Amino acid sequence: MDGLSKTEQIANRCSKIEARACALTDHGNIAGAVKFHADMLKNNIKPILGCELYICDQNPSVQETSNRKLSHFIVLAKNYKGWKNLIRIVSESNRPDYFYHRPRLDINTLKEIVDPHNMLAVVGHLGSTLASSIIDENDTIKKDYMNIGSNFIGSIKDIFGNDNVFLEAQLMDKDNIPLQISLTGAIRDLGKETNTKVICTPDAHYAEKDDAMDQRILLCNNLKTTLNKINSKIQNHESIGMGCFFLSDNYHIPSQEEISDLHTDEEIDNTNIVADMCEHYDILDKPHLPSFDCPKEYNSDEYLRQLCRDGWREKIQNNIPKEDQEAYAQRIKSELEVLQGAGLSSYFLIVQDIVKHVKDQGWLPGPGRGSAAGCLVSYLIGITSINPIKYNLLFERFYNAGRNTKDRISMPDIDIDVPINKREYVIEYIKSKYGRDKVSQMITFNTMKGRGALKDVLRAYDNISFEEMNRITKHIPDEAKIADELQEMKDDTGESSIIRWALENNVDTLKEWCYINEEGALAGPLAKRFEQAIRLEGTKSNQSKHAAGVLISSQGLADMCPMVYDTRNKQTIAGMEMQDLEAIGGIKFDILGVAMLDKIMTISDFLKNGE
Repeated sequence: MDGLSKTEQIANRCSKIEARACALTDHGNIAGAVKFHADMLKNNIKPILGCELYICDQNPSVQETSNRKLSHFIVLAKNYKGWKNLIRIVSESNRPDYFYHRPRLDINTLKEIVDPHNMLAVVGHLGSTLASSIIDENDTIKKDYMNIGSNFIGSIKDIFGNDNVFLEAQLMDKDNIPLQISLTGAIRDLGKETNTKVICTPDAHYAEKDDAMDQRILLCNNLKTTLNKINSKIQNHESIGMGCFFLSDNYHIPSQEEISDLHTDEEIDNTNIVADMCEHYDILDKPHLPSFDCPKEYNSDEYLRQLCRDGWREKIQNNIPKEDQEAYAQRIKSELEVLQGAGLSSYFLIVQDIVKHVKDQGWLPGPGRGSAAGCLVSYLIGITSINPIKYNLLFERFYNAGRNTKDRISMPDIDIDVPINKREYVIEYIKSKYGRDKVSQMITFNTMKGRGALKDVLRAYDNISFEEMNRITKHIPDEAKIADELQEMKDDTGESSIIRWALENNVDTLKEWCYINEEGALAGPLAKRFEQAIRLEGTKSNQSKHAAGVLISSQGLADMCPMVYDTRNKQTIAGMEMQDLEAIGGIKFDILGVAMLDKIMTISDFLKNGE
């Protein structure tokens, strides 16, 4: 909630300033890496993947107040092996015995897990481990900074190697933070003393300079305050959290001209050396579908066909008139041709096994949700209980081979409904069958949407009553109610907005505050607020555990994606969102807990027991 930019905005800004490479170093996580990687490549910009790690003073297993203070340490992956090492580093920082308010490591623990040949270290900015060691409690450079800093840099070079360590100078906000000037002087001195290259970086928390005000809305939300309260504290010279962002609009991605005004040619050249040391590599991967343990006389294709034959005898042979069976025969033949041609037999065997386990326990699975009910294979092998031909349901709506390319197979999407009180038992069964290191739930990011985004903006400005705020936002519909219309808007314009849709379709109810004028621009007394809320729609607001998704892989997940600690549920889960996990080879299965199934089971038990 202090980083505003979406990855496509970063890509657009980099294209605008003609940057040829860009590094993403989120605090303590790499959850944005996949989309960032893709959006950079679309714009012919080299993506550099890294992380701004949290570093504690003592061993991270010491989870006490005395070891809560954290500094920052940037690591960058030089190549694909470095990317794999980055995954491991972030996963280690999220170990339950290390996680304490934040995922964290100490320098000694980092030394044990870093791959020095394939990683770069960047240290020096305010808040970094190096800066924290040479700045005293009065925000001045310590007199013995050369000795302290040289020893620290030497210890880092012992870990990463002489050529893989860079010092970092930041001057983008020197007029508001004079300490940046004295710190940069110290960094330049240390660079000469230790023969270490100094690079120059911004502290970019948003893409364009004009985005600063939008970021402040996020910060108000994060700090649970308002702009008026922040301004009052500033006027009274009171300390405020993340105060630099409220005092300056210099936390954007600077142009080459802006950087040239602040830094030496040598520092700019050194920064380009970092870009050159990081290779072009691809983190995307084909699906790693786990193999299903078939009876030994079958392979997965043969076993799926055998299950279809068993289902045919049970559900078609004696239940469908013979003159109608040809349509079923042709349908099953064409479906198997498409599904097995895409190598998806194991996927269907895994899903049917999960549903079979639910039934074997005497629990009630759902009859079939969404487009999966259009698949005759699913019906015959027991995944669904709906005859798709009887109800004229289309297989192509569920799966179409035209979505596949020579490099990538599109995975089906079958939702498995189970009683909500049995869901954890079902997940436990999957872990026991495929390996605990290969099965995990995953994170999801909640985003600012329509009504919520507008409320956040109005609340931050604090000049509209709670009652009027509700009167305004009640005319902004829920996303689910206009999902199809939003998709049409996205298809037509390339983007969608719930608020914009409401302004176009609820004209009379909103015109008191905002409306679209003849030129297509927003007008009215709250036009600026509505514009800001529209810009903020889609911004990530908080992290949680995905309600349904379960990741199953043929390889250990720790080698494929970061594993992060979910503090609410006290468990380690995959640290990327569903679409990103699938893009790097993960296979997602949706196990949905449905309370109605619990109720039906309860009623059934009452009836069986005569209650």
